[in-house]
Amino acid sequence: MKHSPVANIEFIKQVNTASVYRLIDEQKQISRVDLAKLSELAPASITKMTRQLMAAGLIKEVAQQASTGGRPAISLTCETEPFVFLSCKLGRNNLTIALHDIAGTKLVDYNVALNTAPNNDVIPFLLAQIADFINVNLKPDTQSLIAIAVTSPGLIDRESGTIVYLPKHNLKDIPLGKMLTKAFNVPAFIANHTQSLSLAELYFGAAQDCEDSVLLSVHDGVGSGIINNGKIFTNYNNQVGEIGHIRIDPLGLPCHCGSHGCLETIASNEAILKQVTGLIKQGHETSLTLEALTIEAICNAANSGDELAVQVLQRVSKLLGQAIAIIVNLFNPQKVLIKGEIVAAKNLIFPMIEHSVQQHALGSFVPNLIISEAEFQNEPSMAGVALVRKSLLEGGLLSYIINEHDA
Repeated sequence: MKHSPVANIEFIKQVNTASVYRLIDEQKQISRVDLAKLSELAPASITKMTRQLMAAGLIKEVAQQASTGGRPAISLTCETEPFVFLSCKLGRNNLTIALHDIAGTKLVDYNVALNTAPNNDVIPFLLAQIADFINVNLKPDTQSLIAIAVTSPGLIDRESGTIVYLPKHNLKDIPLGKMLTKAFNVPAFIANHTQSLSLAELYFGAAQDCEDSVLLSVHDGVGSGIINNGKIFTNYNNQVGEIGHIRIDPLGLPCHCGSHGCLETIASNEAILKQVTGLIKQGHETSLTLEALTIEAICNAANSGDELAVQVLQRVSKLLGQAIAIIVNLFNPQKVLIKGEIVAAKNLIFPMIEHSVQQHALGSFVPNLIISEAEFQNEPSMAGVALVRKSLLEGGLLSYIINEHDA
């Protein structure tokens, strides 16, 4: 399909404006002269674009003291007010909604159990909860809502904003992005939670110092997000990284995907609890009890030397390492970050994971590989923050804000 010259010009303007905004964001404070040098754009273009960004309220002028005396130079910096957005995590059991400013700072959040949704119909419940949250927390006189981001487990088409398949809530082919935009009249971003969280680690967390990383999330399932050359690794339908369905044990337990012995049947929270429960019922000696059995309790017991807890977590770590080795062989990342409650036993599990990776990964890929805990262990809204920031820095959301001002 051919694009019109006007469309191409508008796209170039969007890219250049995003580049200028990104430089201001990165430099914190920068003069127009330095912007022109770093962006390699004409000073006249810089003047025009910065005027447009200032008019929309996205940047502002600040006086910077001159080092040699005289009149202070005028620099530009990003404005954080009045723009705000919502970041929502539609989990398996809970819904989290948070209000953030444009810089990503969380202003207020709210958490509700999904079992309170009438007839277990989570989409109408989600829309109603967002509407209530906006009515209670948004200050229309001083704040401007610019976007809503929703992340969830399952298969998500990020480009179309569609929940392709979310088995926990029996959702299939739900155009959630379009529904949110229609209901609240702002851009909506919908994506897989773990993939989005890997982007948050790149922008704000433990992967800021590298271009290639993998986030492994151990929760009710096992998921991954892959960052390649500073971008989310994806494909034609935005559905990649299902590490939880790598077959680790061909003779293992059946998985809900239809296969047997998937990593998820061994290393997820549910699988760990089942393993420990089975061993306790078989009469193995342990300080753990069925009445108070949680992942936290298992990790605490393992840290205290409980033999049963140590045995289970060592097996889980070994098999996690085998799965990570497959990812390492495919993508050769600089870092593998691990998220989940099992990180509470990191002094036990990380050495075992590293040893397993060393045994199964290509030797030349291992020496410089760093395996460590993720930064964002209990901050679900950071996944949506990353989606909004991505659109802002790439120009899509930036153009929306500018056009809304010009309208």
